[in-house]
Amino acid sequence: MFKKTAVAAALGASAMLSLSQAQAAEYVIDTEGQHAFVQFKISHLGYSYILGDFEEFTGSFNYDPENVADSSVNMTVDVSSLDTNHAERDKHILSDDFLDASQYPEATFESTGFESTGEGEGKLTGNLTLHGVTNEITMDVNHIGGGDDPWGNYRQGFEGSTMLDLSDYDIDMSKFPPVMHELELYVVFEGIRQ
Repeated sequence: MFKKTAVAAALGASAMLSLSQAQAAEYVIDTEGQHAFVQFKISHLGYSYILGDFEEFTGSFNYDPENVADSSVNMTVDVSSLDTNHAERDKHILSDDFLDASQYPEATFESTGFESTGEGEGKLTGNLTLHGVTNEITMDVNHIGGGDDPWGNYRQGFEGSTMLDLSDYDIDMSKFPPVMHELELYVVFEGIRQ
C-alpha cells in the first residue's frame, strides 16, 4: 500500500557509497522485474498471522548522496491488487467493511524527510494516504545494497517497515480483539537509475 515506498529514506546511507558510484539521480522502482514488494502482517485473533501483499504499484525515488535531505520517494498502490492467498478473505478485506477499494482505489505515500540513525539506516517520514485518510508515518529503513547489474543498469535496494494503527485510517476493527488493531507494513524494492 504504502508506501507501500519508504525505503528510499535509506537513501540516507550515502556513506556506504563512494561518489564515483552513486550520484544524484532518479530511480524507478523495478516492479516489472518483480524486485519490489509491498507486504503486511496482521494478527489473526492472537492465534496466528495473516500475511498479504499488494501486487500492483508504481513508484520512484531521487537519491542525492551529497545532500540526503533532498532525497525523496513516492509510491502509488492499486488497493484492489491485494492478495492474502485466500480469495474470499481478499474480497472481504476489499469490501466497505475494511479497505472499501471501490471508494478508495489507491493508496499513496510521499516522503517528507529523512533522519540518519547510523551507517546504512535511518528513519523516513512521509504522508501515507489510505482509505481516504492521510497521516504522517515514520519508517525504519535499511540500505540493502547498490551497484551495477548484468544488463548495464545501476541499481539501489532498500527495505523499510512500520506499524500502522488501522483506526488512524478510519478502518473499524472494533469487532476484533485489540491484537488485530495494528498491522506491520513491510516494503522492499530495487530502483533502476534513470
